Amino acid sequence: MKRKIGRTIIYIFAVFWGMITIFPLLITFLSSVKDNQGINLGMFKLPEQWLWSNYTAAFESAHIGRAVVNSVFLGIASTIVVTVIGMLAAYIISRKSFRLKGTVYALFMVGVMVPVHCTIIPVSSLATEVGGKNSFLFLTLIYVAFNLAQAIFLYTGYLNGVDRELDEAAIIDGCDDIQLLFRVLFPVSIPIISTEAILVFIYGYGELIFSMLLLSDENKYTVSRAMLAFSGGYQQQLGPIFACIIVAVLPMIILYILFHEKVQAGMMAGAVKG
Repeated sequence: MKRKIGRTIIYIFAVFWGMITIFPLLITFLSSVKDNQGINLGMFKLPEQWLWSNYTAAFESAHIGRAVVNSVFLGIASTIVVTVIGMLAAYIISRKSFRLKGTVYALFMVGVMVPVHCTIIPVSSLATEVGGKNSFLFLTLIYVAFNLAQAIFLYTGYLNGVDRELDEAAIIDGCDDIQLLFRVLFPVSIPIISTEAILVFIYGYGELIFSMLLLSDENKYTVSRAMLAFSGGYQQQLGPIFACIIVAVLPMIILYILFHEKVQAGMMAGAVKG
């Protein structure tokens, strides 16, 4: 009886939490097919007239489709670079002994504490000096720089919890450092890698400040930058903005559906190893 009551409470809580999670998405969708008046006077009501033209405006005026592709590219590129470099650095810190090892690790940890937006002026000056404006390569390197410290922190902590007998067995079988890392430790670390990869992708996909600072070519606008097309000095077109949000959030939903089990496994593994 106690177990049944407990399960019932859990199910009720799960349904309640699911409704809370889905409700904002539902309101966003309803707002995406309304005009400004319909949103301001009745955001929670069904629209009197379904304005699908807001989606047409999102694709034609803001070019949201192209912006989504640009953002996905930046997110994937940043994720790949952070994963590779982060695992290489974490392997050295976790598995090798050298002088100033603690100092090197501490310097990486300082990067976690640096406020990103306090670097706007230096980054802008650097971009001007090296020709980094309107460059996806430069923007990707910026995203990598601000996510690498966290990745190294998570990867190092996870590798420290992996039994070193795996290393010894791989070395006996003839693996060198690169083979040991990518053939043995990398598959073992998939849960934490997946968790960090999603965090990096979300950052690269939705980042606004540096994309505004470094991108002026409309063909290279990211999702967050493209949405500003409907914001003027005196008025905002709310319907098309919400339509852009719906289109932009679809890749994130697909990503979570594909990798949510890995994220949960990474969180549980981190909790156990912590």
